[in-house]
Amino acid sequence: MTTTVAFQNQVKSLIDNLKGICANYGLGNDGDEYKVITQVFLYKFLNDKFTYEVKQLNPDLVEAEDLQKTLEEYSDENYEMLTLQLNADTAVLQPHHLISHLYNEQNQKDFAKTFDDTLMDIARLNNEIFAVKTTGGAKEPLFERISEIVETSERNAFCRALINQLVEFSFEHIFNEKYDFYATIFEYLIKDYNNDSGGTYAEYYTPHAVAKIMAAILVKPEDNPNNVTCYDPSAGSGTLLMNLAHAIGEDRCTIYSQDVSKKSSKLLRLNLILNNLVHSLQNVIRGNTILAPYHKDENNELEKFNYIVSNPPFKLDFSEYRDDLDTKENNDRFFAGIPKTPKSKKSGMAIYSLFLQHIIHSLKPSGKAAVVVPTGFITAQSGIDKKIREKLIENKMLAGVVSMPSNIFATTGTNVSIVFLDKSNKEDVVLIDASKLGTKVKEGKNQKTVLSHEEEQYIIDTFNYKKQEDDFSVVVKYDEIKKKNYSLSAGQYFEIKIEYIDISADDFINKLNSFDNSLESLFLKSKSLERDIKNNLKTLKYD
Repeated sequence: MTTTVAFQNQVKSLIDNLKGICANYGLGNDGDEYKVITQVFLYKFLNDKFTYEVKQLNPDLVEAEDLQKTLEEYSDENYEMLTLQLNADTAVLQPHHLISHLYNEQNQKDFAKTFDDTLMDIARLNNEIFAVKTTGGAKEPLFERISEIVETSERNAFCRALINQLVEFSFEHIFNEKYDFYATIFEYLIKDYNNDSGGTYAEYYTPHAVAKIMAAILVKPEDNPNNVTCYDPSAGSGTLLMNLAHAIGEDRCTIYSQDVSKKSSKLLRLNLILNNLVHSLQNVIRGNTILAPYHKDENNELEKFNYIVSNPPFKLDFSEYRDDLDTKENNDRFFAGIPKTPKSKKSGMAIYSLFLQHIIHSLKPSGKAAVVVPTGFITAQSGIDKKIREKLIENKMLAGVVSMPSNIFATTGTNVSIVFLDKSNKEDVVLIDASKLGTKVKEGKNQKTVLSHEEEQYIIDTFNYKKQEDDFSVVVKYDEIKKKNYSLSAGQYFEIKIEYIDISADDFINKLNSFDNSLESLFLKSKSLERDIKNNLKTLKYD
């Protein structure tokens, strides 16, 4: 464990140093900085994964003084045989693609071009597996030409600085580590690049506590699912999907996703590569899920999934294509309706209601889902939100709701709840009010609520074991929810408890007299204050 923590710190130091190089070349906090950091980090990871794997295949390579030179001595046929034996999640590199080769070439006149050409060649060679597709069918490759982000005169020096930072570091001895290690590294890597931008798709970063709770309730230890599909229609950088895949087992599930954000799709790809989910890369789609959902079955109908997780944008101006959604083909998908375009404040259009309807439509007959929604959804008395809740209750497909503490997302003041769907749950529904849990902390300029591990587990266990806790959780029947106008707020089902105290007649009379005396004293004080105020007003009037 100590070794792992030490190595995590080394990786974080590498990331910090790469950011320092970007800052030195005018890219600090620049919109393009994330491209450099994430792509250079990914290149290093793929380089080390390749060298690690070929050494596993041929132990003689472990002893090679110069791995690159030894590989160059392979015949074309032998090299191809070697690469054909690589694991499917390992990118194929040629000897001249290795970081060691670029390190030796760094003093060449056109080194920046060599650097970029190397990345582009790796992308081309591995495009079939590692590219992200768009809804239009185009493929977005692994890498872009990094050096072109900086001034022409600085490009060679910039690329030299990057390659010199990479050459002394190696991932090789840590490839047996599992999810928790890479989750920490990934969060650190993207912490400056995946913030809530106030309403655009997928720029929302889901806190780890929320992701953990969602996964642990969707996948109980005794479930033991295998060969299942997991979907997120607003995937962002993949925090929810990674937690879900980890709970199931990366080799027991296939990931599907869609997201309109180009940046988020790149981050998601990196996340999948780090977490042994390369087999799912072909299912990562960049595009507008609401307008043009990509994943369809052999009958060209929308694909149905075993598990769905989502933290969709809550409000977004989709007026430009709102009317395009209002079609006969979408009647079943948007069964509760499509929000109307307001005359003003179009940015306040409730797009989360479309995502929630899309998710309900995309569940298999025994499917489960967990969706983050604004807490106002669970009690709305009319409109689309009410119709969605009616559907969940009438069709008996709700597992429960957890209302989270305020500011669980540091970048938004919106209170959130997690709605858990389960098409097989025909009995009890669990409603939890966790709003009083957590500790307030400052994160930059914002205040954030942080749950302890014990509080996270308390929520998970209460839900999974259907426990009733005073002022925290209730277990209710579908008919009870109907009687409460389909409200999913736990507080509306809590028992009001009245404490009775035995008291004698004399004590009762004494208490009444005490209250009477107190009231009389307060009335006298009030009259005295009233006289003082009137006198002061008269004085001010004649001064």
